[in-house]
Amino acid sequence: MRLLRIPVAAGLALALVTVVPTGSAGAEPKPTPAQARKKLEKLNEQADLLVEKYNQASEKWKRARKKYRALNDDLTRQGERVAGLRTELVTMAVSTYQFGSITGWEGMVSQTDPGALLSGLAAVDQLSASRAQSLHAFDEATKELRDSRDKAKDALAEADRTRDELAVEKARVEKMIKAQQKVLREVGAYNPGNPDSAGIQYNGPASGNARAALEFAFAQVGKPYQYGGTGPGGWDCSGLVQAAWRSGGVSLPRTTWEQWSWGAGRKVSLNDLQPGDLIFSEGLGHVSLYAGDGKIVHAPQTGDVVKVVPLSAYGRRLVGAVRP
Repeated sequence: MRLLRIPVAAGLALALVTVVPTGSAGAEPKPTPAQARKKLEKLNEQADLLVEKYNQASEKWKRARKKYRALNDDLTRQGERVAGLRTELVTMAVSTYQFGSITGWEGMVSQTDPGALLSGLAAVDQLSASRAQSLHAFDEATKELRDSRDKAKDALAEADRTRDELAVEKARVEKMIKAQQKVLREVGAYNPGNPDSAGIQYNGPASGNARAALEFAFAQVGKPYQYGGTGPGGWDCSGLVQAAWRSGGVSLPRTTWEQWSWGAGRKVSLNDLQPGDLIFSEGLGHVSLYAGDGKIVHAPQTGDVVKVVPLSAYGRRLVGAVRP
């Protein structure tokens, strides 16, 4: 009997053992779904962490893109202002050139009326002050334009870097996902789910905002797990939790790590759980919602669907809980 070890992608190896029979004996039966799940535990844990890294990179890119767009809009506004001031200065310069020798000093010194002379001098002073003010405004606006252009350029470069980072994480996740799908399909345990699932009704003990969150989550039961998924047809763990609590009127960050940090002052004991609490596991790679009566609702992993399971049977290295 010879053991073959099959490496999986992204530098994260999991040995999937295949038994090759000797002689004329038939091949050993495929492992049961339970056995496949055991083999996949390590792979799922690694996938959880990779998906959350992908989500982090995705959120970082979205923030960088938003920053660039805001700065680019500001750059456009500054450009329009500078163009307007430039037109104003050109108009003033042309007017001075055309009429200055007629209505300016030459005309004033020929005035025999002292009152008219003083009035003319005041007008020149006013024109000079207005010109100086316009020149100063143009100079300041031009400096702001340059600053805005530089900031927008830096923001665009940041967005490009995070886009590349996102592409790397996405490639790693997709290789891991393919490895998971392959094993699950081999043993007939792959569940594609139904993106149009109507879910199930929540009849637990939650009330108020927590009830609204759980009613939303239960309505997603049967929909497929999808890495990076934020609905409505598929979800990853943190995407489901975020959307559920949004329906309950609470704005949570996107990723598990951010959700855990957000709840730094809201942590509760796993022995004191209430419906709607966020339960973190797998080194903060996974999050679920406590549904009450010893159950959780969550989006587990690739090849599975949003489901309700007993917390006691979950067993994925619980880290702690947060109460929104």
